[in-house]
Amino acid sequence: MSQPHVPPAAIHLDAATALQLDNQLCFKLYAASRAVIRGYKPMLDQLGLTYPQYLAMLVLWEWQQTPPEQPTVKALGERLLLDSGTLTPLLKRLEQLGLVARQRSARDEREVHLGLTTEGAALKDQVLPLKQQLLCDSGFNLDELDGLRDQLGGLLDRVIAAP
Repeated sequence: MSQPHVPPAAIHLDAATALQLDNQLCFKLYAASRAVIRGYKPMLDQLGLTYPQYLAMLVLWEWQQTPPEQPTVKALGERLLLDSGTLTPLLKRLEQLGLVARQRSARDEREVHLGLTTEGAALKDQVLPLKQQLLCDSGFNLDELDGLRDQLGGLLDRVIAAP
């Protein structure tokens, strides 16, 4: 009879410590994410964006360089791992700010295509200097941050692929 799979983290944690908050990877990820977003807030305030709006703009700027086959709300949602119920108000606000244009597809009215306005494209030029200042002010080693980003990307891929 085979042994049940025991995750490596469970091997070194006894029952008394296994459920302590500080031993939870999910809490560390959640708290770190909130702290990073809080760190971005001054930069985003200068740009007039929320963090989710900033993420959407990052994808749209990517698409400006390398257009996807279908630059739709659905494709953006897949890229950001967000549903249309979350994206629709976010995109409406970006449209009100004059940064994004939404247009229903002539082929299929259920599809909404996205594009940057001139103002939305120009906003990209303001982001890089602010982001570089944010990184300089943080005092982090860029190689360490790159390594951490890659590790988290691998974790995300594995969690998404898990049954």
